Amino acid sequence: MISNLISMQDTVIILVTFSVIWVLWGWYLGKKSKTQDDFALAGRNVGFALATATAMATWVTSNTTLVAPQLTYQFGIWGMLGYCMAALGLLLFAPLAKRIKSLLPSGVTSGDFFYLRYGKGAWCAFLIISLCYALGWLVSLGMAGGILLSSLSPISYHTGMTVIIVVCVLYTLLGGLRAVIATDFAQTLIIIAGVAYIAYACLDQVGFSNTYQNVKQSQPELLNLVFPAAIMFFFNNIFFGIGEIFHSNVWWSRALAFKQGVGEKSFKFSALLWFPIPIVTGFIAFSANSLGIFPESPDMVGPLVAAKVLGASGAILVFIIIFSALASSMDSLLAATSDLLSNDIYKKLLMKNASNQQLLTVNKLMIILLGVTTWLACLPKMATLGALLNFTGAFVASTIWPIIYGLYGAKLSGRGAMLAMVAGTVTGLVFYFQVGFYTAAISSCFVSFVICQYFIRFKAIDFHWQEEQECDHVY
Repeated sequence: MISNLISMQDTVIILVTFSVIWVLWGWYLGKKSKTQDDFALAGRNVGFALATATAMATWVTSNTTLVAPQLTYQFGIWGMLGYCMAALGLLLFAPLAKRIKSLLPSGVTSGDFFYLRYGKGAWCAFLIISLCYALGWLVSLGMAGGILLSSLSPISYHTGMTVIIVVCVLYTLLGGLRAVIATDFAQTLIIIAGVAYIAYACLDQVGFSNTYQNVKQSQPELLNLVFPAAIMFFFNNIFFGIGEIFHSNVWWSRALAFKQGVGEKSFKFSALLWFPIPIVTGFIAFSANSLGIFPESPDMVGPLVAAKVLGASGAILVFIIIFSALASSMDSLLAATSDLLSNDIYKKLLMKNASNQQLLTVNKLMIILLGVTTWLACLPKMATLGALLNFTGAFVASTIWPIIYGLYGAKLSGRGAMLAMVAGTVTGLVFYFQVGFYTAAISSCFVSFVICQYFIRFKAIDFHWQEEQECDHVY
């Protein structure tokens, strides 16, 4: 086990430096956020460069920098390729982003769509699913911060987890989505440059041929293209990644915040930028055996291999990359989930006539509440990151078809959408526990599809988008 490659002094310097930079930047940008619309949607005026950077950086998270190596380490070639397929989520969301912007020009959250298109029943089911997913992702990000620090430095898991949560809460609280998107741009540059350098160093020192021969001799199943569990994971991850993006307010808020005509192009371009990163980070895991690295937990394999190849300076680089990746996702999730809590639950259920200033205050309080809840949930390290994330796959994959049929069709009823999401989620959870985590999303998506088809064919309605309805429900 390789540990403590970064001294306590260097760890503190890095943490303090980056924490101060992100918080001060959030404070500076937050001075421009005077209204709820500015705070939640950055004034609905985000251009192409920032739009692409925030989409790409948000999707490069603990999943990509820690879980992609873990799944390659466990499932081999199919694990690596399966994770790359998460780029399909960004790519397929591109036309949806254009459609969302045209149907909900004054919308604030994905909940607005469900409330208007399907009614309260489906809206409630969607909110429960979305909040369960958001908490699962937030906890995985907090855990990843703790794992990172405890793997590479003398800092404990709980200290690392606490720092990443506190820093992200502070600058999201100060700057809202404007600060989130601006910091994502800088974090994207750090991530791309750092990952490219680590890949080059790994290839230079270990070599592709040596790595292949070692894996072939010691772990041939990782190169087996008919490895059943790995094949199932490949297809499961496709639907998991699509469901993650299609349903999450993280991406809906960006579709609504981007300038007219920007969303579709930026999501397509960000998918192309993101696609090679799981391949690069996954290849690192193949080198573990050659380097004599056998991690106690598979989600530590990425940082440990990179640190071994590059030494103490490499450990520092890994630390900076993953810290940036975690921050770029956690801040986005905090902002988007607080929007759901304030706009969909507080405004629609508790205070329908809430003023702009009241919503802004509640939005900020929700960010703090989410931070505290995440910290409490991260105190016991419950499972590996991969297992935790795939648990949420049962929830999110059930929303894919109700969203597609709601945006592009007029026949699916609210009752059909609600039953599709509930039955899909329950089925996915059963498969998760009874078969394996790599079946949760695909089973959930299949059952949801069957139910949607039944209601479209036999219980069809005729829904029409109307501007008057939109204004009534959104406001």
